[in-house]
Amino acid sequence: MTTSDTPQTRLKKTRQHVKRFNHQVSAQYRKIDIKNEPRQRRFVIATLSLFIIWLLLVGTLSLSEIVVGLIVAAFTAWLSSEHLAILDHLKLNKMTPIHVLRYLGVFGVALLRANLDMARRVLSPRLPINPALVEVQTRLKSPLGQLILANSITLTPGTLTVDIIGDHLQVHWVDSTPGKDLKQATHAIAESFERHLQEFLE
Repeated sequence: MTTSDTPQTRLKKTRQHVKRFNHQVSAQYRKIDIKNEPRQRRFVIATLSLFIIWLLLVGTLSLSEIVVGLIVAAFTAWLSSEHLAILDHLKLNKMTPIHVLRYLGVFGVALLRANLDMARRVLSPRLPINPALVEVQTRLKSPLGQLILANSITLTPGTLTVDIIGDHLQVHWVDSTPGKDLKQATHAIAESFERHLQEFLE
């Protein structure tokens, strides 16, 4: 056995290979910045969202308000970015704003129809209601998607989300026809919301 083939030499070479491999992996991680990418993404989303809310509240596009709004939005987003991991489930692309606006339109129409329907029921002498607790199944997997769906259902008169268990939502429904199964309840309560939410949420 030559000197170069001793166990100590082989162990030293192995350590050198492992060290070189670790350096290469570390370099790739630094290049991709996997750890910081979600945080930066959340920071940008939060800053833009807060800035838009600021502009809506102040009601002016003066340079001073824009500058102050950006500073306040960025500072607030920086303080809260660690708690905004829920935003990682947004599907961000050039069509996202259009999908969001489309969903808001669908929700607005559903809200108007539900208000008119509830007004008709209240004004009716017979008070045609049949309240019951029903289950609705969702295809949305992310906490953010399920949260928005649950709140959309709750904000629509006649339905109230009571609980979320896995991919099932328990909903108090003021007009639950006896005999409706899970599929029928899902179609009546959540399907129109869910179809549009899936365009920009997981």
